Parts: sequence; structure tokens; C-alpha cells
Amino acid sequence: MSILTEAQAKTILDKVIALSKADECTATLQGSIEGNIRFALNNISTSGVVTDTSLSVAVAFGKRSGMASINEFDDAALQRVVRRAEDLARLAPENPEFMPIIDKQTYTPSNTFNANTAAITPEFRAQVAADSINPCKAEKLIAAGFLEDGQSFVAFANSKGNFGYQQATGFNYTCTVRTEDGRGSGWVGHALEDAATFKASHDIEIAKRKALASREAKALEPGKYTVILEPAAAAGLISFMMNFFDARSADEGRSFLSKKGGGNKLGELVFDPQVNLVADPWHPEAPVMPWDGEGMPRTKLPIIQNGKIANLSYSRFWAQKQGKQPNARPGNLLMRGGDKSIADLVKGTSKGILLTRTWYIRMVDPQTVLLTGLTRDGTFYIENGEIKYPVKNFRFNESPVIMLNNIDELGKPVRVAGDESSMVMMIPPMRLRDFTFTSLSDAV
Repeated sequence: MSILTEAQAKTILDKVIALSKADECTATLQGSIEGNIRFALNNISTSGVVTDTSLSVAVAFGKRSGMASINEFDDAALQRVVRRAEDLARLAPENPEFMPIIDKQTYTPSNTFNANTAAITPEFRAQVAADSINPCKAEKLIAAGFLEDGQSFVAFANSKGNFGYQQATGFNYTCTVRTEDGRGSGWVGHALEDAATFKASHDIEIAKRKALASREAKALEPGKYTVILEPAAAAGLISFMMNFFDARSADEGRSFLSKKGGGNKLGELVFDPQVNLVADPWHPEAPVMPWDGEGMPRTKLPIIQNGKIANLSYSRFWAQKQGKQPNARPGNLLMRGGDKSIADLVKGTSKGILLTRTWYIRMVDPQTVLLTGLTRDGTFYIENGEIKYPVKNFRFNESPVIMLNNIDELGKPVRVAGDESSMVMMIPPMRLRDFTFTSLSDAV
């Protein structure tokens, strides 16, 4: 029952709405079939398929709201979950920022479902693991990685007649390769829409090369360096920054986008003019649902245009209070770049450092988005357009706001894989000036 058709989902949701005696009611059905395979020390450690379907019901009496969820769908179960949500709403205090449910909307579907990805079998996952492990074994390297794939649906309806339904698929692969002595490490990750385009045998060669090349790491003095950030390394920093594009936090003085004396920096030049960020649910390489968590329709929304703040995120409550139009929370983040590869950026670098990944990123100062973290899985010194030798990993203290004001050149954007952010991102590799390293790390 994990993947319901639109008709099946609507039948259940209509029953729930009809059962409710509250002033308003929203019901949401979600289901998924998720497959995975994990390997470590050149052996498969876990593999399986997890299925789940759940219903959540949110109701309100005036400004008092309650929510309950269930994973049973017979008539008695639907009656129980609605009554439970209503009981909780009657007990809840009034919410001074309560907003009523949205009216009926029109959604333009996005292409979030891929048949090839939905058709992945256990044999496919086993082959991915074999194609990752066997080349490493042959060269006395050690592979550890994870493939997660799945298909899902979401459907919702409310007592004002709004309804939405869409299916989606996902595919995410990451692999770390280490040398037997633990002195070298390489990483690769891939997030795709179409599983038919994936070749683990290609990706593993990248991780192998980095592991072998990073064995004899030399120490460099901490300081400011020109760096090339691979997309995964840049994404970890940029995703932190995007948490501060909320209009309320800026208006209340809690963001780097706050203005002294009140207000925000909407329309102001904050970044290098090369910086352009947009959210677009219909992007062919990074599609996302055409609505946000409240059911607000998403649109193609410029966030930064030529370095200027083009839009901030206005919740319905804050938009009403400020006399603005609300907008849906973005589901993806697309950064414009050029057409050069990482290798091309390296060739154009006289002296610098190549970073494969940034890791263990933590906030230091919210007002400037100053972050600290570590490099890992392949850090290399560049001289005269060539990678000369591996260097020991660094701790960095850097703000993505400053980082995106020190751009030398941007490469071709790619869809980013890994666990840095739940948001779908297309990020280019980037060469940056004056990236701040504060100390060395003995970790590989």
C-alpha cells in the first residue's frame, strides 16, 4: 500500500475531511518504498527495502490547533485519528501567529518521477556495491559507501477544497576509499534523477585516484589561500547561509541581511556580481515538488541576481504583518556558473589548494555567517596549473558571505550529493581568493 494512486489517495483524504467537525482540517498522505545497500571494509554490511505509508491530520478551532497521525486506513482508524487531532486542538493554547489554511490552489506538476529509478532492484544495488568494492580490492584499497534509492508519493487535501498529488523518485550514492595504511582518502558522490545514467565503475575511479594521491600529505602553514572548492565542498557552506534568507529574521535584526536601524537588505548588492541563485521546481536536472510544506505553490524565484538580494522568504504570517506577498519555501537551490570543469579551474591556478569536501561545519557567528569546519577526503596543493602534492587537512574559519565576494571564477554547476543539506542543489566548482585556514588537522 506504500504508493497509492491519485484516486486512492483522494478517496481516503475526502473521507477524513468529511469526518472532521473542526473549523478547518488538512489531511496529508505520504508513502514510500526505499531501498538501500551499505558497504564497508570491502564488504556489504546492510541491505534492504523499507516501505511506509502514513496519514497526518491537522485541525483547528479558532486559533487552537492539533495534529495526529496514523498508519492504518480503515474507516474506524480514520475516525480515531480525526477525533484525536480535534481533542488535542481543544486542549491547545491559542497561537497568536495562527494562519488559516490556504484556499484552493492550482499546481503545475514538476517532473519528479523517473521510471528507471523506481524500477531499481536488489540485483542493481548489489552490482553497484560490487562495482565499488572489486576495483578497490584489486589495488589494496578499502571502500565504504552507501546507495539509497526510492519512490514516494505525497497527497494532501483541506476543507477549503485544496488538493495536491505527485509522485517522486530519488537516487543518492556516496563512497569513500581509503588506503590500507589509512594515510590516503578519496570521496565521490552522485545524486541523480535517472538511475540508468549512473555507473559506479566510473565514480569509483575518482575516489581511488584521490585516495592513492593523498597518501604522502605535507603540512602547509595555516593562513589565507586561493582555493578551488569542488561542488560538494561549496554546498556545505552555502546551504548554511541560506538559512538566513528569511525576511523575519532579517527584519528583526538576527541575520547578516539585517540593516542597522531596522529593515533588511532586499535589493542591495551583498555578493560579487557573478553570484546568481534561483529556485526553480521545474529545473530538468533538479526538479522538486511544486508546493511547499503549507501547500503554497512554488514558482521560479530569483534569490540573488548579479550579487543583489532579489527575494527573501516571507511566511504568510510575516507577509501579512509587513504588508508583503508571501512566497513558498524553495525546494531547490540553483547557482549559475560557467562551463569549465574542476580540471580546467586547476589549470588556470598559479598557486592554490583544491578541496574535495568540507565537513563537520558549525556556526561561529550568525550575524556574519562565520562558519568553522574541516577539509577531508583529498586536499591538494596546486602550483602552475598542476596538482603538485597532497596536503594535510585544515580547520577553516570562513563566511560564505565573504567567500562569495572573493570569486575568481565559477565552473559548470552539477547536482550535489551527500548529507550536507536536505535541499536539492546545483552548485558549480569555484575558485576563490583568501580562504581562511586557521589550523592543521591530523585527520585524513
